[in-house]
Amino acid sequence: MDAAWQNAIKRGNAHIVRNLIERGMDVNARDRYGQTALMLAAHAGHCEIVETLIAHRADLNVTAKFGLSALMLALIAGHTDIAHLLAKSGADLLLQATGAPGFAGKTAYDLAVELSMLELSTELKPKT
Repeated sequence: MDAAWQNAIKRGNAHIVRNLIERGMDVNARDRYGQTALMLAAHAGHCEIVETLIAHRADLNVTAKFGLSALMLALIAGHTDIAHLLAKSGADLLLQATGAPGFAGKTAYDLAVELSMLELSTELKPKT
């Protein structure tokens, strides 16, 4: 992942993010930990950047270390507005975390329930 891209995402600079996308930046590029810009922005709570990345077709279901997705990272960080946006945009509700202590085998719904995000847990409950 390009340093300017990563810095813009981490600092929440949506203007630079949009400029870099217009210049051809791969919205699904990964950092050295396997995380995409969407994952970093969701975890940091940068809603405008998350919206921009979704609009530019960022993959909502990429997972990195421990199988955590952008949706799961938003929940873990307490960003319910971003979690709602990702779920509404089509994030896979059936993805399960893999090896993270305390997260293994859990879906976004499981995390929402565990974190007492009751309103959001209803939205995240997978349809069977």
